[in-house]
Amino acid sequence: MKRQNISSGVIWEDIVGYSRAVRVGNVIEVAGTTATNGDQVIGKGNAYEQTKFIFQKIEKALKEAGATLEDVVRTRMFVTDIRQWEEIGRAHGEVFRTIKPAATMVQVSALINPELLVEIEVTALLAAEHQQTEGFSLR
Repeated sequence: MKRQNISSGVIWEDIVGYSRAVRVGNVIEVAGTTATNGDQVIGKGNAYEQTKFIFQKIEKALKEAGATLEDVVRTRMFVTDIRQWEEIGRAHGEVFRTIKPAATMVQVSALINPELLVEIEVTALLAAEHQQTEGFSLR
């Protein structure tokens, strides 16, 4: 099966050796995504705003891989303060209210930058009618 690495263009991808997302066949894995735009943290001190921005970045990576948020089957949310779960959950619900992927939210002791409150990963699965796009086929 063909592998497609999707890059966001940040220097850390080459230094650390990772991709924003990877598609193999009908599976798309989006790496841990934070509320950063270059060196700038978006939504400082606001878990809801950070979560909304993260889902915008994830949606862009999914689109590049031939998917949409509707193809997401799993979300994993890593938060630095579980007491903010309602704000993070509200942003998640605004995106996934009708899609309802399996979801996990756990508290972690820290993220790479102390101003980051949330990091999110997603897994998307393309339905059979979407599997043959951009040179991908499972046949």
